[in-house]
Amino acid sequence: MTTATTRLIDPPDPAAAWRLARAVAAATVATAVVLAAVRAASGDRANALLRLDAVTVAVLALVGVVGWVVVRYSAQYLAGDPYQRRAAQRLAATLGAVAVVVVANDLVLVALAWSATSLTLHGLLAHQGHRPVALAVAHKKFVLARLAELSLVGSIVAFTATLHTTRLDELTTRAAAGSLPAGAQIGMLLVALTVVLKCAQLPFHGWLIQVMEAPTPVSALLHAGVVNLGGVVLLRLSGVLDRSPAAQSLLVVVGGVTAVVAAMVMTTRVSVKVALAWSTCAQMGIMLVQCGLGLWELALLHLVGHSLYKAHAFLRAGSTVAATSRQRLVGHGPAVRPVDVAAGVLLGAGVTGAVAAGWSALSWTTPLGAGGWVFLGATALGAANLAMGMVRRRQPWWSGRLLVLPVASLLLHEGAVRVAPHGEPAPAALVVLVAALVAALFAAQVVATLAPAAPAVVSARRWLFRGLFLDEAFTRAVFALWPPPSPAPRPSVLPAPASIAVTAAAQPDRSAPLLSH
Repeated sequence: MTTATTRLIDPPDPAAAWRLARAVAAATVATAVVLAAVRAASGDRANALLRLDAVTVAVLALVGVVGWVVVRYSAQYLAGDPYQRRAAQRLAATLGAVAVVVVANDLVLVALAWSATSLTLHGLLAHQGHRPVALAVAHKKFVLARLAELSLVGSIVAFTATLHTTRLDELTTRAAAGSLPAGAQIGMLLVALTVVLKCAQLPFHGWLIQVMEAPTPVSALLHAGVVNLGGVVLLRLSGVLDRSPAAQSLLVVVGGVTAVVAAMVMTTRVSVKVALAWSTCAQMGIMLVQCGLGLWELALLHLVGHSLYKAHAFLRAGSTVAATSRQRLVGHGPAVRPVDVAAGVLLGAGVTGAVAAGWSALSWTTPLGAGGWVFLGATALGAANLAMGMVRRRQPWWSGRLLVLPVASLLLHEGAVRVAPHGEPAPAALVVLVAALVAALFAAQVVATLAPAAPAVVSARRWLFRGLFLDEAFTRAVFALWPPPSPAPRPSVLPAPASIAVTAAAQPDRSAPLLSH
């Protein structure tokens, strides 16, 4: 009798691969604990390869915790997937490469580990290799990563030729000794360009928005622990960036414009995961602006907070879809009136200003500086949005809810100051530019809220829904130079139709005895 045979794509039991991935995540957390103990015993010192400081401990613990959660979620999410063993191995490799980037104290090691992160992530993004969109998006990310790595190699050459070292702590020490030579300025500018490419800033953002073809846990890992590695590298080179006006200007201008545009585009999206992707694009822009202004404590706080929030948001995307659907059925409540906006702005600014005044009067707090006050103003606008909703829904604004946002922001800022490196004041023109962008974003939001049917608002919404067509032009140029690969047919774990026919023919005819009787 002929039996049907099937070709197994993976071994029948991928449990060993998932155990390896969980072990890598657990080892990352354990390493963070060990490094914290070593640093406490030996002081803030680093050797030639590893950086032992509070930033290393904080970010490494973050990577380990988020990685552990994502791996456990992935084991359930990918159960039954024919390629789950391979996905588990790539998840483990990605977590390991990210951990090396975090602990590295040499720019060459950072470049190698960052490149390894990109290559292992590429396999995860192309997990659905039979889908043309998944392959095209992964290919676009692949091309951008190679361009970023060329830029990073150029920075290594520039730093070696001028400062004669690639150790991150020595680069910072030598930059603090005086003004940076022209070659080091070019090196820092190339690092900033690398970060812009890696952090999906305009107009190189399209792959991040379209990567939703990848499994949800891959999106969670990408948005929560990989795309923000540029912030970690900038934190390591904080002393060099503070003395490089060209690199600061690049980060502030590109990051600020990206944050404003991406935040407005996000409001036009109906897909929850795509809206989260645009949110990540905007949040990375804010992080780069904070780095460009020398607000390293805010950048570190933003990096950690965004990673935790975005991992949680992606892993519960299904629940978010259900909640959003219920909200749309219920409705959005009464329309916003100009008096609601005015009351919200007055309440938000008044409460935040009162909290900031009382905070500044305390002797143990750290002064915010000009850039810090700009971001506190952004916090005030966030409080204004909250107050606006409370006024519109006739909720008691005196209940104390408005105090939570400014108080929490100042407390977290004070804690991050004790961990992050101290930055130099940024050029005044950059601070003014950021303040203008924050005000413009809030004004655009108010106009769109009060007059959603205005012709200018409707026209702007159409353009924003299409992302201002920035990615289309970039994609055409990239694919013209380097076309994406063709999708491969995905093998099936089920028997082929011919095998089923042969198997059925070989079975005995169980109805014959009944007919014979």
